Amino acid sequence: MSQFTINLLFVGASFALYFGIAIWARAGSTKEFYVAGGGVHPVMNGMATAADWMSAASFISMAGLIAAGGYANSTFLMGWTGGYVLLAMLLAPYLRKFGKFTVPDFIGDRFYSKTARLVAVACLIAASVTYVIGQMTGAGVAFSRFLEVDKDTGLIIAAIVVFFYAVLGGMKGITYTQVAQYCVLIVAYTIPAVFISLQLTDTFIPAIGLFSEHTQSGVPLLQKLDEVVRELGFRDYTADVDNKLNMVLFTLSLMIGTAGLPHVIIRFFTVPKVADARWSAGWALVFIALLYLTAPAVASMARLNLMTTIYPEGPTANAINYDERPDWIQTWEQTGLIQYEDKNGDGRIQFYNDTPAFSDEATARGWAGNELTVNRDILVLANPEIANLPSWVIGLIAAGGLAAALSTAAGLLLAISSAISHDLIKGSINPDITEKGELLAARISMFVAIVVATYLGMNPPGFAAQVVALAFGIAAASIFPALMMGIFSKRVNSKGAILGMLAGLGCTLVYIFTYLGWFFIPGTNTLANTPDNWLFGVSPLSFGAIGAVINFAVAFIVSSMTEDVPQDVQDLVESVRYPKGAGGAVDH
Repeated sequence: MSQFTINLLFVGASFALYFGIAIWARAGSTKEFYVAGGGVHPVMNGMATAADWMSAASFISMAGLIAAGGYANSTFLMGWTGGYVLLAMLLAPYLRKFGKFTVPDFIGDRFYSKTARLVAVACLIAASVTYVIGQMTGAGVAFSRFLEVDKDTGLIIAAIVVFFYAVLGGMKGITYTQVAQYCVLIVAYTIPAVFISLQLTDTFIPAIGLFSEHTQSGVPLLQKLDEVVRELGFRDYTADVDNKLNMVLFTLSLMIGTAGLPHVIIRFFTVPKVADARWSAGWALVFIALLYLTAPAVASMARLNLMTTIYPEGPTANAINYDERPDWIQTWEQTGLIQYEDKNGDGRIQFYNDTPAFSDEATARGWAGNELTVNRDILVLANPEIANLPSWVIGLIAAGGLAAALSTAAGLLLAISSAISHDLIKGSINPDITEKGELLAARISMFVAIVVATYLGMNPPGFAAQVVALAFGIAAASIFPALMMGIFSKRVNSKGAILGMLAGLGCTLVYIFTYLGWFFIPGTNTLANTPDNWLFGVSPLSFGAIGAVINFAVAFIVSSMTEDVPQDVQDLVESVRYPKGAGGAVDH
């Protein structure tokens, strides 16, 4: 049976499961569409939250980022995990106690202002749309590789699948679909990791294998990896980072940006009571840990396997001939995600760090420049092929990568849909809209959001890292501070909250666009994106944390200079802090 047929079987079976769940769990009311009826079991919600949380960025990109940058890129692992802990401890139970449908619901009522609600809607839509672009693009890449279609066709297929089960089922359908998608993605991620760990270290638990002895060389795996990459001019895999300030700020920006992303926050509105929100957060951490503890091992082993594939006799010996390259390189070359250029005409694949610091040694070896470009996002998807694992494992990885991308895309699209239909249309434009009309508006707005996300996925406004940085920056600088002040401060009034969100968001956008181009249009950046141009050495990717500080400062200063918060709102804040007595999500 061909690999293409196996891929079709795995992907087709998983899609049939998703469609079946969507039909079974079709939403018939706004409460079912927005919060799955408010009756999801904590364990099920924890699993769905984990799937919502672990997007294509976690499944596909995170291990690739760590593989490319080593310890320096562990900030992604720490930031995303830490952000979930913040969300679970400081936001989820209190927002569940408030008992509304959406994040703008809370901000609008807590700050007693339609303007505050509209600003929150704008921030939510901006963050969610930019983030969903990456998910749809990731799904398109996975489809193009495993179903052997072009990238745009793959993206359209992904959009059709999401449209069917997200629009039909709403949160109710998405919840149970995400439970299935979690099972698919975690099995797809861990089984290849177990095989590869056994191959390299004789240890079947990848997280332990990472710190075990490399079987072939007899030295610790990480030591062997350091030796290999060092010989090829790369920085040691375990090397420390030079700019500690940026590392701290970037980790913090990812943490608070993650905690402020609305598609995960709304998951905690789906459980019956506050205690269940806490329990579902705990279960989600368990389910997330299964992948996040495995990812560093996957990254390290993939990097070592890649190097030893190119240099089978060691980095000081000759590289493989291009004509003798393995099948997986040929397959990925067809996607354009691996590219080769024979710069010195010897027919071999020179793969090294082509920098001035390594130029003398490279010249001595007859090299004329690095000849192989490998997109780091392919490492997880290509891992089974690199390690010569069975065909069914490759099919499983295909289904898992698509499940990760589609689960988060669905959650983000639901957040956008509820913000438009519930917060914008019902909350501001037409408060008297019927439940049937609101449900129709929700489905129409989700359809529009899918069309926009698909178009932007085909024509992204910049590199993926730029778009994701903007999404996290928006959430960190605008939504997270407003939620924290709304829960834990009775002093912040509507004027302070509104101006704080606008100030944090505005400063973050200006700083990012200054270095990455205005609206990511090439050539429009004011300053070159180099460390010597950064303000106080702060990277644009790390500025979300600074934007959050600006948000907090402006909100408190403005609130101290204007009227006090009404007593009934202060009583509301006091009530939200105590979980006991929370009711179900209510419409208003």
